[in-house]
Amino acid sequence: MALLVDKHRPRSLDQLTYHKDLSERLRSLAQSGDFPHLLVYGPSGAGKKTRIVATLKELYGPGVEKIKIDSRVFQTTSNRKLEFNIVASVYHLEITPSDVGNYDRVVVQDLLKEVAQTQQVDQSAKQRFKVVVINEADHLTRDAQAALRRTMEKYSPNLRLILLANSTANIIAPIRSRTLLVRVAAPTEVEICDVLERSARKEGWVVAKELNARIAKESGRNLRRALLMYEAVHAQNEKVTDKTPIPPPDWEALIGQVAKEIIEEHSPARILQVRAKLYDLLTHCIPPTTILKTLTFKLIPQVDDTLKADVIKWSAFYEHRIRMGSKVIFHLEAFVAKFMRIVEEHLMEMDF
Repeated sequence: MALLVDKHRPRSLDQLTYHKDLSERLRSLAQSGDFPHLLVYGPSGAGKKTRIVATLKELYGPGVEKIKIDSRVFQTTSNRKLEFNIVASVYHLEITPSDVGNYDRVVVQDLLKEVAQTQQVDQSAKQRFKVVVINEADHLTRDAQAALRRTMEKYSPNLRLILLANSTANIIAPIRSRTLLVRVAAPTEVEICDVLERSARKEGWVVAKELNARIAKESGRNLRRALLMYEAVHAQNEKVTDKTPIPPPDWEALIGQVAKEIIEEHSPARILQVRAKLYDLLTHCIPPTTILKTLTFKLIPQVDDTLKADVIKWSAFYEHRIRMGSKVIFHLEAFVAKFMRIVEEHLMEMDF
């Protein structure tokens, strides 16, 4: 059974319900005959991927929806084998190089060179070039981005790149200057309510306007999250009204429990207990930066006002460490230990 997020996902630029001016701009780019490299950025759940798939359909027609998943093996210079999944149609490829961590340069270099050196298979295709969509482009290492830059210069007649990122801050200037930047802003709460109402009508559900407004607010203007919350409410309640409570995601409830345990006791034994829960969150694919951010926001209301700035400072410090390092559990645990120390020092000062 498909989730609402996939079931009602717009398939063409005409079906997109918000940012109409952006849809028109993408359509005119697709029809111009001179399609550039794109860097599409914006917050999670703003609709970046949906817009790109719709643009590809505008470029090539319905053939881009006939996709298959290929598993490829790449070899590093140290003879290590990397297994990597590629989503592909006849006209385009979709890859997430950050899945292989620090070896992303190997994937970017080998795969893009291979794609760029092969001609378009379908002779009746509207475009002569192939498109490669790179997810999580802001998580690419500097080496991979440098390799990407060289590929863009060398193979541009046969290849167009579409980079998807949450922010342009981690993308090197040479790539930014070689792409057309397209910002997809988060939908407003009113636009999210409108999408939820449309989904309810398609599913034959009762439209509860106050509930929709609460979901739009709690989702933080993340449309994907709002649709998942909306479906969870209907799955857990036979009768849905404006007053129906919205269940928090399991991972958020677990982080709330971690925050409670950290506040209750400051000891090495408690750090060990918390470590098990942090591992649990990481094995369920919750991004470490999301864990740290959510944990910080759950801890802040429970500490003294004089400590809040310090907690945020160290949270930002360890978030930077997570992005730069490879063993994320070390940095999450270090933040927990640092928080305990800050609170303990504050309590000792009060006793004096």
